[in-house]
Amino acid sequence: MSYKIVIDSCGELLDEWKKDPRFESVALTLSVGGENIIDDENFDQASFLKKVADCPECPKSACPSPERYMRAFDCDADHVYAVTLSAELSGSYNSAVLGKSLLQEENPGKQIYVFNSKSASVGQSLIAMKIQECEEAGYSFEKVIETVEAYIADQHTFFVLDNLETLRKNGRLSKVKALVASALKIKPVMGSTDEGAICQLDQARGMNKALVKMAQNIVDKTKDSENKILAISHCNCRERAVLLKNALEERMPVKHIVILDTAGVSSMYANDGGVIVAV
Repeated sequence: MSYKIVIDSCGELLDEWKKDPRFESVALTLSVGGENIIDDENFDQASFLKKVADCPECPKSACPSPERYMRAFDCDADHVYAVTLSAELSGSYNSAVLGKSLLQEENPGKQIYVFNSKSASVGQSLIAMKIQECEEAGYSFEKVIETVEAYIADQHTFFVLDNLETLRKNGRLSKVKALVASALKIKPVMGSTDEGAICQLDQARGMNKALVKMAQNIVDKTKDSENKILAISHCNCRERAVLLKNALEERMPVKHIVILDTAGVSSMYANDGGVIVAV
C-alpha cells in the first residue's frame, strides 16, 4: 500500500524527506511588520530573525487553509496522514480536519487521518518518523493510527528559550502562571501538557543552567529511553544543541538523537537561541 505524510510547516523535515514525494510540508504564513512570509523551502532563517529583531511589533502566524490541506490530501496514495502542531496552540489541526472532510465529500472512500501532535517542531517530526516506520512495517491503516496515537500519548516536549515574548504576546502561554522577570536572567524550562498546551517545569538563572535542568527533566520523564529516538531542534544555536545532545547521552541511553534546524514557525516562536526537545 502506498502512503503520504503531510506535515504543517511547524514540523521540521528530515533532509531525505525534502526529496521524497511521499512527504509534503504545508506552509503556515508568518507576518512581521506588515510583511507576509510563506514558511516553505525558501524560508531564510537569518533574514527572518533580523526582521523580527528590527520590528517593534510581535510577529504572528496564520495556519494553512482547509483548501490547502485538501489539495495535499488529493493524491494517489492509499493512506494519507497529516501531522499538525498542537490544537491547543494553532488552528492548523482544525483546518486539516476540515480539508479532510472536504475531500471525502468528493471521494468518500479516501483514507485520511489527521494527527493532533499535541506538540510542535521536532515533536511532529518524530510522529512522522513513527508513521513511516509503521507503514514500512506493513501495518494496516487502522493499526498505524492506533500505534501512532499511543506514541503521541507517550511523547513529551521540552524547551528553553532566550526570549518568551513571542509566545506570550500571541497568547500561547495562557496556561502558565506568572513568569519571573527577565531582568533576573531567569530562564524557565518549559514543557508540554498531556493536552498539548505549554507548562513551566522548572527554572534556572542563565541559559546553561536552564539547559542542565531541562536535561534532568528529560531524563526523569523518559521511560524506556534506550528504545526511543530523541530529537532536538535549535534556532541559530547548533553548538547549544550539540552540548545538550552530549549531556543527554551521558545521562541516559538513547536509541538515536537527531538534530534539526528550526523552520519558520518554530523559529518565530523559539526566537534566536531557542532549543526544543521531543522524545
